[in-house]
Amino acid sequence: MIGPLDPRDASRSTIDAVADAFDRMTEVNAGPEGLNLILWTDRPRAAEAARICQRDVDAGREGGLLAGVPYVAKDNIVTTELRTTCGSRMLENYVSASEATVIARLRNAGAILIGKSNCDEFAMGSSTEYSAFGPARNPLDPTRVPGGSSGGSAGAVAAGIVSFALGSETGGSVRQPAAFCGVVGVKPTYGRVSRNGLVAFASSLDQVGVFGQTVHDAAMVMEVIAGHDPFDATSTDNPVPRYRDADERGVKGMVIGRPKEYFPPSLDPRIAALCDRALERLKAHGATIREISLPMTDLAIPVYYIIAPAEASSNLARFDGVRYGLRVRGNGLRDMYDRTRSAGFGPEVTRRILLGTYVLSAGYYDAYYKKAQAVRALIAGEFRRTFAAGVDLIFTPTTPSLAFKHGAKSDPYEMYLNDIFTVTANLAGIPGVSVPIGRLDGLPVGGQLLAAHFDEMGMFRGAYALERALGAEAHR
Repeated sequence: MIGPLDPRDASRSTIDAVADAFDRMTEVNAGPEGLNLILWTDRPRAAEAARICQRDVDAGREGGLLAGVPYVAKDNIVTTELRTTCGSRMLENYVSASEATVIARLRNAGAILIGKSNCDEFAMGSSTEYSAFGPARNPLDPTRVPGGSSGGSAGAVAAGIVSFALGSETGGSVRQPAAFCGVVGVKPTYGRVSRNGLVAFASSLDQVGVFGQTVHDAAMVMEVIAGHDPFDATSTDNPVPRYRDADERGVKGMVIGRPKEYFPPSLDPRIAALCDRALERLKAHGATIREISLPMTDLAIPVYYIIAPAEASSNLARFDGVRYGLRVRGNGLRDMYDRTRSAGFGPEVTRRILLGTYVLSAGYYDAYYKKAQAVRALIAGEFRRTFAAGVDLIFTPTTPSLAFKHGAKSDPYEMYLNDIFTVTANLAGIPGVSVPIGRLDGLPVGGQLLAAHFDEMGMFRGAYALERALGAEAHR
């Protein structure tokens, strides 16, 4: 059970829970040897929220589902009390006048925001090395990256600062760092969770996701934040089930597909072995394992890195130092523009803006962007046909490698390949979850479960069953 109101620990007050979270943050986050997971905090405000929550508990008033539970949110989800910088100097002192829908829903459920987590600048990266405020580090091995772009949130959960955190996904930025840090990471169906208040990177791909220490943590948080939002035209009015109930149903009778394209000869055989062990455990719990093929998988990375930069170049045009962003004095408009861009955007954001502008330019739109959208439709159709053919879940490795050393991926394309197993779900808009399935050389390995559109319930059935089947083996 999540949070300080766990009946198994009734002596722990909400005040203690928030104080402990800040103490743990202080212990691991700051200083030259710190993990640099959290960027912005307001301890007095969080302590006051905890005091009010505890007063209600003491008075016998029923709190929300997450009453008194501290959490952190990725620094690209807007809040009114704390800065929202997107890990960028362009927004270094920005405080939003409104808050994201997911933040409001968590507050209404009693959760207490204690900080904003480090991330790759404007969520563009796979390692949280591209933050303007310094790289985040992996709690299990500080010489390695925590993944990205939501590495700060994943690391905060893995380091024991909080039991859950919010991240965002455009191409795997929740599931990949969850795998690298050994925690649970959930990406919902596109439209299941409101994007209102999530700073846009690539609007047709972006989503808010959840990290949890356990599947139950993530399921409870997803219950709270999911559902229709009139402020987001892309959110749907599909009913939100009690995802916690998935724990009782198991996987007996479910068909789980093992796609051969996600187990190429180049995959580390030790990762493949842990994945096959996980599948065997699910089989022992009543699931049927079926070999399947998703031949469009190899096209996912080039398609993603055309569509996402194209949308980013449009979305980030607003950060011009006039309407939003860092203001820099210059001699004339062109000089001001050049100096603002160089002072505000880092190299990865600049690279993607240039790439996106190129593929949208006259003479190249049809050759690149239009063709990429056509292939995206084929990828989505491939998933639809697979699920329609009787496959309930698809199981894959979350990442092709373990968490890598800081600075090890100097080639941008080599960095992009870290998302090879995750971008397909974003392109298709389907839900996915990464669950720890073991360790190699002391580093976590994640297994990914993908489900059909709006079948988060089935996805959680698989995740609960996998977590239970592996037990302590998932973390050793």
